Amino acid sequence: MGYIIAICLYLAALVVYGLIVAKKKVRTTDDMMTGSHKIPYIILVGSLLATWCGGGGITGSAGVIYSGGPLLGLVHFAGAPVGIILLYFIAGRVRRTNKVTVPEIMEARYGKTAGIVAAVCIMIAYVGVVATQLKASANIIQLLFQASGKTVSYAGALIVCCVIVAIITVCGGLVSVAYSDAISALLMLGGFAIAIPFLVIAANKAGAVMPAAKMTISGGYSFTYILGLVIPTLALILGDQNMLQRFASAKDSKEAKKSNVGMFVGELIVIGLTIAVVSQACRLYPSLKTPSNVIFQETVDYLPFVIGAIMMCACMAFIVTTADSFLLSAATNLSNDIYAKYINKNATDKQKMSVLRWTIVAFSAISVLLTLYFPTVLTLQLTAYTMYGAAITPAILFALFSKRVTPAAGLAGIIAGGAATIIWTVLGTPGKIQCAIVAVPASVLAILIVMALTKPDPEHSLEKMYSAEA
Repeated sequence: MGYIIAICLYLAALVVYGLIVAKKKVRTTDDMMTGSHKIPYIILVGSLLATWCGGGGITGSAGVIYSGGPLLGLVHFAGAPVGIILLYFIAGRVRRTNKVTVPEIMEARYGKTAGIVAAVCIMIAYVGVVATQLKASANIIQLLFQASGKTVSYAGALIVCCVIVAIITVCGGLVSVAYSDAISALLMLGGFAIAIPFLVIAANKAGAVMPAAKMTISGGYSFTYILGLVIPTLALILGDQNMLQRFASAKDSKEAKKSNVGMFVGELIVIGLTIAVVSQACRLYPSLKTPSNVIFQETVDYLPFVIGAIMMCACMAFIVTTADSFLLSAATNLSNDIYAKYINKNATDKQKMSVLRWTIVAFSAISVLLTLYFPTVLTLQLTAYTMYGAAITPAILFALFSKRVTPAAGLAGIIAGGAATIIWTVLGTPGKIQCAIVAVPASVLAILIVMALTKPDPEHSLEKMYSAEA
């Protein structure tokens, strides 16, 4: 029960912190969505890192490393650092647009319809990402209860985690999320770094060796399967609204670019630590019933309680902070890009704040329902990532960099990417070809074809979007 108590205390601290922030620092919707563009550099870096390295990384991705080995893990994780390098060139441009959300940028380049369609696609994708975090957190709680000789229903664990995430997000918005993210990032890096020597000693003492099958780059998987692991991550991070929203919270373009460099260094460290931790599990466990639980399992079995408690709190911290970030971002789309623009154009700030908070509650409930449809964290993770990466990323990159792209082309790319993701998923990924391999090219191709057949609109030009530099 010690681990459960430790996690409960940590989560209680997050909730209390969120309530304090709500009372002292959150007065307007701008406070909720951007932190009034005053998030300090070091906090911004920690928030970027914690937002990206969430439950998917320590569950679904950890399961990939355990099943295929550390070399496959390096390939699987490659999309993130490559994407972060490319993000360096995107960060400053996003801050220059002075836009809060991706649909705002889409509307500036492609028109109102594109902004609405983009908002819907992002909400679908992000609620899916929140679901991956809730599924992962429920897995942790169930495992810890089992290790204590007790039982708890999956539904009960899921609902408790959902309520905690919703409270933290509703209370403090980005101010609460950013600072708790930074604390969680530090906890995760420290916890994993301390745990590795203990796990190495345990594996050496047991005389455990790495299976030969897990010492290859492919890990026994096909090229198309591996490609299907890399593309969703790369596509998501390049256009991820969470990343763009963090850049928008920086005080200026220079600060946004600087934070991206810090995130790159932090991501490399996280990748190295995660692979090192799971590699010891490859040695210690010949087989696991639930590969996505590998980090939690070896924590319970092989680490001293104090170190294990830090590890478990670190894992739960990353899951919770990623969940509240994506939840806040999705709710922002509905309140900022749909409600305030089309449903109630004269809405007061108090009304917008109310809609934002009730949307967070509603999306939390929907994410719980999504966890029941997808059997594993990895399948849910890849589907959510692909929905965003295919429908949004190609269009947002063209919007930020291309003078030639047209409103019709951007809208075509959003629709093609979103539709391809849904259709391919419903069909059950024919030929076992991962959805991203089909959906992302479909979006890019649609943009290029329609762009060649239509003319740019001066009202939605690149220059006009950047004219009001922050």
